[in-house]
Amino acid sequence: MTQSLFNPFDDLIFDEHFCFLSGALTNDTISVFPEWLLTHFKFGDERIEMMDKTKAYKYSDLRLPCSPEVIKAYEALDVKVQSAFKDGFEGMEALEEVEIFQWTGRIVYGLLYYEMVYEKQRLLRQGKDFAISPYLKERFGHFHLMLQSLIAPVKFVGRKPWSMVLFPLKYSADIFSYRDDTVNLLFSMGVNGFGIIVCFRDNGVIAEKEKDILEKMKGHTLHPVQFEELYARFHYSDYLLQYKPEYKIEENDNEISIEALPTKLVPNRPLFGDWSDDMFAQLKANYWSVYGIEREDILQFQRPPLSYLEHPYTKDFINPESIELPF
Repeated sequence: MTQSLFNPFDDLIFDEHFCFLSGALTNDTISVFPEWLLTHFKFGDERIEMMDKTKAYKYSDLRLPCSPEVIKAYEALDVKVQSAFKDGFEGMEALEEVEIFQWTGRIVYGLLYYEMVYEKQRLLRQGKDFAISPYLKERFGHFHLMLQSLIAPVKFVGRKPWSMVLFPLKYSADIFSYRDDTVNLLFSMGVNGFGIIVCFRDNGVIAEKEKDILEKMKGHTLHPVQFEELYARFHYSDYLLQYKPEYKIEENDNEISIEALPTKLVPNRPLFGDWSDDMFAQLKANYWSVYGIEREDILQFQRPPLSYLEHPYTKDFINPESIELPF
């Protein structure tokens, strides 16, 4: 890890007076979820739970310590994304991938920051020291370095560190669907007109794994139930990934370059672990609960698992217009 930029995971610095991104001293804050998004979908007063389910925050109360420099950079990015958002899928598609990475990454990192603060305070009350494993320090430290590309001369060269898919999506205009996994660094957002899925640190291998279905999707506007199934596939594939992403990080002439390295496989250890229809069915059931679809509906005796993306026998893509579920 380069020594020239702030890395809060070196000394586990999560303090209200240090900018979450640059480390500069500050008394200012920025919302984890962009305020225009909270206003547009009116979910600021709704609550989000921490991972252990014992603590919850109002979305509008989630704020990060942030220096004026970083606030200015995010405000400029927010203006650009909000403008693209108004144009739906075509507008978002016109954005650079790194801009989507920076914008979505702020949300996921912001929630991760709150998990760190909450755990630190919980252990302090018990008289214990706050610590995380070296593996998580490296994982989160790399993610933080990549986010600093917004304000610092950090660039991505060659293979990108992420899998990112953006596609047309049919939703009612007032619906905002959001999911994340802060430990494994995943993000999904579905709104009227488009859906986004980001795996922030997989070096692109999950999108490669799912390239067949992604190719079949082209030219279609997905039904929300298909969007949830696609994210479930990405989420479960991330769980099955058996190799740690590796990077080539170089600092030259006051510029830091990050390149995702190809995975070096070892004998008898494939890139992904064995797929379990049973576990995947449970994950899909969690995401499909709004439709009343349960695990028993997905896995039935002597029948292939239920899918709204592919026909079980021909593997043809299912036309979203043929799906009669509400959206």
